[in-house]
Amino acid sequence: MPIKPLKKAVLPVAGLGTRFLPATKALAKEMLPVVDRPLIQYAIDEARAAGIEQFCLITGRGKTAIVEHFDVAYELERTLAERGKDEILQELRSLSIEPGAMMTVRQQVPMGLGHAIWCARAFIGDDPFAILLPDDLMQCDPPCMAQLAEAYRETGGNVVAIEEVPRERVNRYGVLDVAEDKGRLVSVKGLVEKPPVDKAPSNLTIIGRYVLMPEVIGHLSKMERGAGGEVQLTDGMAKLIGSQPFHGLRYTGRRFDCGDKAGFLEAQIAFALGRPDMAPAVREFLKRYA
Repeated sequence: MPIKPLKKAVLPVAGLGTRFLPATKALAKEMLPVVDRPLIQYAIDEARAAGIEQFCLITGRGKTAIVEHFDVAYELERTLAERGKDEILQELRSLSIEPGAMMTVRQQVPMGLGHAIWCARAFIGDDPFAILLPDDLMQCDPPCMAQLAEAYRETGGNVVAIEEVPRERVNRYGVLDVAEDKGRLVSVKGLVEKPPVDKAPSNLTIIGRYVLMPEVIGHLSKMERGAGGEVQLTDGMAKLIGSQPFHGLRYTGRRFDCGDKAGFLEAQIAFALGRPDMAPAVREFLKRYA
């Protein structure tokens, strides 16, 4: 059977961002900027670089600014054009989404990541789809989702981005039970969400990048509660194993946990240092804090 192209992405953005209060009292956490772009923009750009063309945002109350960010701002563009700000004008226009290529779905009740993905079932249909969690900001070349898309074309099945963590931290993640470790790709025989440290099958953990087959929706629709009393995406994915290929990918690059204050600050520095227009000034002021 030919492998369907990967053209759809789901981005769960319904979280309250409580760890960044009071900054997120009136501002969606996904709109927090890293240097001069909000987190959600980095995720969308990464998906586009993987050939993805259609996007579904799983939103909650107070998230309208995310949708506005990708709309056409006629008044702003006219003002920039009148003032001859052509470079920034072209950059803004490059951020907008094609008409009809982005939809939003409201997750009225926070029942877990698995429930959020289930809310996108009509958008997903019978197609493979990517999931990008904007809190995980990736600094990768090629982009992390492009690496996953390539692995999907190789395996024809489910692929999740993975990384090794210290054993004492495995209880924060979905953890792989490994069937065969081939280095770059790891064949998976099981998944466990937030296991106790002494019962974790490995220290290979799933981060916020996935390529999944649509059959996962059938398992999520049962609304079975897992860790934390929530509908866990990891539990739904685990039920695909055995009937479909399932692999973990050791991606090339760096991940910044921007749901954590220290991780968010580190991302600011790392991305600024990656900018030729900013790196010299940033290196200079960092000397004052050494």
